[in-house]
Amino acid sequence: MSGKEELTLNNYPFLKELGIEEENLGVYNGKWFGSGDVFTTVSPSDNKPIARIRGGNAKDYEECVKAMKEAMPVWQGTPMPKRGEVVRQIGEELRKFIDPLGKLISLEMGKIAAEGKGEVQEFVDVADMAVGLSRTIGGQVLPSERPEHFMLENWNPLGMIGVITAFNFPMAVCGWNTCISMVCGNTQIWKGATTTSLCSIAITKIVHRVLERNNLPGAIFSTICGPGREIGELLINDKRLTLISFTGSTNVGTRVSTAVHGRFGRTILELGGNNALIVMDDADIEMAVRSALFASVGTCGQRCTTCRRLIVHEKVYDEVVEKLLRAYKTIRIGSPLEEGTLCGPLHTKSAVKEYQTGLETIKSQGGKILTGGNFLGTNGGNFVEPTIVAIDHDKPIVKEELFVPILYVIKCKSIDEAIQFNNEVPQGLSSSLFTSSHANAFKWIGPFGSDCGIVNVNVPTNGAEVGGAFGGEKETGGGRESGSDSWKQYMRRVTSTINYGKTLPLAQGLTFS
Repeated sequence: MSGKEELTLNNYPFLKELGIEEENLGVYNGKWFGSGDVFTTVSPSDNKPIARIRGGNAKDYEECVKAMKEAMPVWQGTPMPKRGEVVRQIGEELRKFIDPLGKLISLEMGKIAAEGKGEVQEFVDVADMAVGLSRTIGGQVLPSERPEHFMLENWNPLGMIGVITAFNFPMAVCGWNTCISMVCGNTQIWKGATTTSLCSIAITKIVHRVLERNNLPGAIFSTICGPGREIGELLINDKRLTLISFTGSTNVGTRVSTAVHGRFGRTILELGGNNALIVMDDADIEMAVRSALFASVGTCGQRCTTCRRLIVHEKVYDEVVEKLLRAYKTIRIGSPLEEGTLCGPLHTKSAVKEYQTGLETIKSQGGKILTGGNFLGTNGGNFVEPTIVAIDHDKPIVKEELFVPILYVIKCKSIDEAIQFNNEVPQGLSSSLFTSSHANAFKWIGPFGSDCGIVNVNVPTNGAEVGGAFGGEKETGGGRESGSDSWKQYMRRVTSTINYGKTLPLAQGLTFS
């Protein structure tokens, strides 16, 4: 590998702790290799190149899948609690490197240091949860209507799965999927976002060490870096991969769904979010404002659960907006690696363009910018001002998801109107209601309330815990990851009826003689 860019890797000593070098191979199936194009990752804080990666191509992908298939009998033949022990060790290894991994996320993705470290902790938490699952996943015994018959359900591994993750959570979403899938007995191949390939490589190196120590095939956790238009297409069209978990935009998710379901594969889709936080007139205003600030500005508006719409009861609208505007003035924008920064850069230059174009569209549709609205470009980075816009609920732009820190503030007259506004967008990921009314709260979480997958009360739209199933409805895709019974998606259910007698009675009292 070679290139003319002057790399900045040596400016960040923590990268060496993670085994990141100036030149990196981006494919792993038990060994590191790569035959595809060389690309460079950059820091969104200054758009300077960090390191180079040689990605994979179709031939490399085939080598990965071949190795995964060879590893399947070994891994599936390992008792589930033993698989859980391996995942436990992965979690312990991640704990050792939580600081440099968090800094790498800040450097390559752009979220602030606290959020970067928190993301790694989320991976660790899912590993811990998966360890518990490895000793508790079970089927059920069902009563049979036939004498001397026994009926039960059992769960078996799917086989080989593919995991495609996005730039905004370059480590945690991998953990949501792979920790659970590994204890379920699958082999997996992971393709992270090309722009966060160093994160993918760092995580894979940690998992590799654990598998190697346990004398297990590295292909159990395979990784391939490369562009979605080439590598992603290989995954979604491969009949050997029984499940594709995809995190990304609704547009690309539609393509993934069509391809995978067209070959009768399974999908877990985590797509767009257009999340609303509702503040009723009986809400704790201070709590609501603090929550709206974190939910709208965290990760520079690039979480799938970011608050995009703040729906405020008309009686407290002026108070909420005034306090939120004051809070926005205190936001420190800057390098995500610097202590005290609350808002880092957008991830790419194209995101800056989305921010600028989005604001022009907002103004053309009657939206009024209350604060922010400017591209800063500090030190050559993708820095923008978090922005608040007053706009009517039914404008076309409000129905879209702009993946940037733009918050719409919208007036409502009642809980019913607020619910109507919440549900009228095509996305259905996360939603929050701030109220002190039990009647409002229970209406909100019931069948006549929010139509989202995450329905919170007096909690921000973002910052979900790993113990609950994560995902949403409508154009969000319907997938569920992480907690609750999400593990079922990584296994196949078997219903078995066992006749231990000497006769052959048929179900439904049927006679056939």
